Amino acid sequence: MARTIHFAMHSNGPQMTAVLPCANGYPAPTVATPGEASMGALIPKRLAKRAVTRNAIKRQIYIVGAQYKATLPVAAHVVRLRARFDSNQYFSATSDKLKSAVRWELEQLFASAAPPVPPTVQGS
Repeated sequence: MARTIHFAMHSNGPQMTAVLPCANGYPAPTVATPGEASMGALIPKRLAKRAVTRNAIKRQIYIVGAQYKATLPVAAHVVRLRARFDSNQYFSATSDKLKSAVRWELEQLFASAAPPVPPTVQGS
């Protein structure tokens, strides 16, 4: 559906109408209410070795995804990390430099995944 240097977004079509419970009885965080887009994140261990890095990237995906949720089509969307962030350039998973780079790229990804807004025609 959309792709950047480090991320890819996949979509499956219409969203399920059922909200599936987790093992603890609460609704799963990636399942949306009917009529809304849902968001998931997939960060392979081979691309982000440390759990703190994977969790920081997932957190950014969910934060940016929540901002663009209204503009996305009603479907289940998954954002996948497809390339490694250079560990020499981003040495810490909690660094502001990595967080801002991830956020900037995710904003590009979500902006390209959202359908274009048709121009409004003003009548005379």
